[in-house]
Amino acid sequence: MQDNPRDFSKVDRKVRMRLRTRGLPVRPAAIRVRDFEEITCPLSAEWARSEAARCIHCPDPAPCYKACPAQNDISQAMWLIEQGKFLEAAQVYHQTSSMPEICGRVCPTERLCEGACVRSKKNGRTIPLGALEAFVADYERQTVGITLPVAKPIGAKVAIIGAGPAGLTCAEQLARRGHWVTIFDARPAPGGLLTYGIPSFKLSKSVVLTKWGDLRRAGVSFVGNTYIGKARTINDLLAEGYEAVFIGVGVGSDITMNAPGEDLPGVYKATEFLVRANVDTALLPPEMRKRPEVGERVVVIGAGDTAMDCLRTALRIGAREVTCLYRRNRKAMPSRGRDLKLALEEGAKFQFYTQPIRFIAGEDGRLAQIECLQTRLDGRDASGRRRPIPVAGTNFIVEADTVVLALGYRPDPTISATTPGLKARNWGLIIADPETGATTRFGLFVGGDIVTGPNLVVTAMVAGRRAAATIDAYLS
Repeated sequence: MQDNPRDFSKVDRKVRMRLRTRGLPVRPAAIRVRDFEEITCPLSAEWARSEAARCIHCPDPAPCYKACPAQNDISQAMWLIEQGKFLEAAQVYHQTSSMPEICGRVCPTERLCEGACVRSKKNGRTIPLGALEAFVADYERQTVGITLPVAKPIGAKVAIIGAGPAGLTCAEQLARRGHWVTIFDARPAPGGLLTYGIPSFKLSKSVVLTKWGDLRRAGVSFVGNTYIGKARTINDLLAEGYEAVFIGVGVGSDITMNAPGEDLPGVYKATEFLVRANVDTALLPPEMRKRPEVGERVVVIGAGDTAMDCLRTALRIGAREVTCLYRRNRKAMPSRGRDLKLALEEGAKFQFYTQPIRFIAGEDGRLAQIECLQTRLDGRDASGRRRPIPVAGTNFIVEADTVVLALGYRPDPTISATTPGLKARNWGLIIADPETGATTRFGLFVGGDIVTGPNLVVTAMVAGRRAAATIDAYLS
């Protein structure tokens, strides 16, 4: 952590605890549901300063610091924001984060820094730490601009597979150290899930593309529409002169139900649905450029963050009634609480203790109904969660024009299967040292969800930074 420029023991914590929050300026649900613009309005400088002034500056290490995967010096940043030193606060975040403008928008802060804040334990009125992080990063870009400092080129070539948060971060850190970096991705544009997974109302595509512009100006190259592991393998990249390879492909294969009727028109996997619904057609391959025709009734199966994204997206593209079906109860939902709250505000409905078992076509051959069973919770599964048990004889029908399967993701085993010496586990998760990103094959490094399974943008970013340091040492 950076040394604080003043003695925080002189801060009157009792007085600060009594300061009230103004919350965040969020657009009304009836308005925001009509478009894909970000739902939080930009903070004013005065608003940001007043919120930061509520920080009581806990003794080091502060709970928020310990709860942040990037270990941002949040107390120091709040002190600088309170004084109106926004550029200096941005530099505090840059020391430990490569994506403050993105992490500040999409991190589940209520589970991380904000959830650990003493204020959340005392009275629930925590500081909007994520929004303040994004504020100073945006302020820096809008006032002085951002230029990545790049070292003198040393001639080493590195290939990065996957242009998501881990790959982009690794590329940024390597470019800073003077390496020649090329990113390969199966999609037409960089960003990975930042572009093709997270809806624009949570993270504007302009933020991601602007971030990519920083890397491009720093000399990083991008090769899209290239699926490494099929026509072109990692061995091919090494034969082409790349001296190290970083794998940051994430876990983008949707889990399916294998239920009758799952292949009917009107049944979508979450990734395809989100991509086609809210990504600019210029960033899509031709076969995905038509927006889904959802009809009036949309059902989303699943209750994680992706399911909430699908519910809110369906409302924005014209569905009159949007319902989430979930096998457990509300308390057991894995989605972040803020996303659930926003979905409810926007009109999404929830039906618990419900297990879909069959999709039924109408006369036109498209999806028309879902056959379901009621469930009850009994015992616990391997993760310790209550196990949903279908109750025989409780069959019932749910009418639907469109179904979106948001059941989670698993890794694509293509890279591990086509790369000799690269060991994997659990259907394709690559085995690596968690501190360095080194794999079981010399010269290959990895980070992000393809190691951990589905996780957070910030943890993928941290993995990319760690792997870049290891690659730099390896090439040196």
